[in-house]
Amino acid sequence: MAITTLSSRELNQDVTRAKRAASRGPVIITVRGKPAHVLLSFEEYQRLTHQHRSIADALAMPDVTDIDFQPPRIAVSLRTADLA
Repeated sequence: MAITTLSSRELNQDVTRAKRAASRGPVIITVRGKPAHVLLSFEEYQRLTHQHRSIADALAMPDVTDIDFQPPRIAVSLRTADLA
């Protein structure tokens, strides 16, 4: 995992570079030479926060083709209605 450090000025001048770097590892963004923010890929953010997207969120994302969704089976039994 590569850690990249960019100043806020460098980030503003080349956002594409920052996004590419974030796909390889965290990008530390500095303000006046001090670390202020961290840019992460969405997958890394989810891994760190243990967040899992809902099936609705996953289906709403563009270019999603490989969703592992195995809903649990529910046993349903029928019974006669008591109309008394």
